[in-house]
Amino acid sequence: MMWTVMAVVAALLIGHALPQISQWRNFSWFERWLEFLQHLMLTKPFWQGGWGLLLCIALPGLAVGVLVHWLGGFFAFLVALAAMLYTWGPRDLDLDVNAVIAAEGIEAKEAAAKALYEEGQAVSLDGSVVVAAVFENALTRWFAVLFWFLLLGPGGALAYRLLYLQVHHKHEMALPSALQAAAGKVLVAAHCPPAHVMVFSMALAANFDKVVQVWRDWFNQGGLRLDYAFLTQAATASVASELADEAADADDGPSSAPALLELRDAMSLAWRMLLLWLAVLAVFVLAGLVN
Repeated sequence: MMWTVMAVVAALLIGHALPQISQWRNFSWFERWLEFLQHLMLTKPFWQGGWGLLLCIALPGLAVGVLVHWLGGFFAFLVALAAMLYTWGPRDLDLDVNAVIAAEGIEAKEAAAKALYEEGQAVSLDGSVVVAAVFENALTRWFAVLFWFLLLGPGGALAYRLLYLQVHHKHEMALPSALQAAAGKVLVAAHCPPAHVMVFSMALAANFDKVVQVWRDWFNQGGLRLDYAFLTQAATASVASELADEAADADDGPSSAPALLELRDAMSLAWRMLLLWLAVLAVFVLAGLVN
């Protein structure tokens, strides 16, 4: 586990110092892998659902896991570091948020903000909408990768990233609808555990009562379920609370447009949560709870 923690910290430092590393994250091989499986398994019944998804996603992840186990030691650390660097992002969230803030004029800001929304999704600079977009991206670019990396190792991080790409990226060929439906359900399930941990860390890093109340309201509507709408709801409530406190303390009022203030605060909150995750992980290592 120690090399896993070291790989996480090293990958975050390298990624922050060298943002251009995102250009290295090329997943064209995955498209070719899907094409190969499609041609090989097209007439096989199990290709149409969950078993087909296992071939698409789990097999590459398992291969990386076996490689790490087989290498061991320093070479396992290098594979873990490479896996973390490769699956993080793939775009740099800091750069995308800063591009929106730095852009001049509404049209330029909306053009920059497209990087925070899925293709075909309406782009908005409305405060609550852009906060939700930041935390959706924080989940898919940062926290879900980190969660599955820590839980299942480099193979888990790779499997998550491939699952996300299979669901959200357009493919040159038409994959079976049952296969894609299964992938969509598994992706939601893969997002739920890290989303819950994110909200817990958000409560510790921001307004505890506000965040817990949002989560409690969500839970009271139907109990634990495959749904993580509470994440963006809690983030929106938390950011609004922080900005209200800042406005109450300020003498001359806010100096920027409200949406940009919320965007900045959302990014700041996401960073505080990430640092909290790393701090807790470091405590576990120092306490000998992981080795």
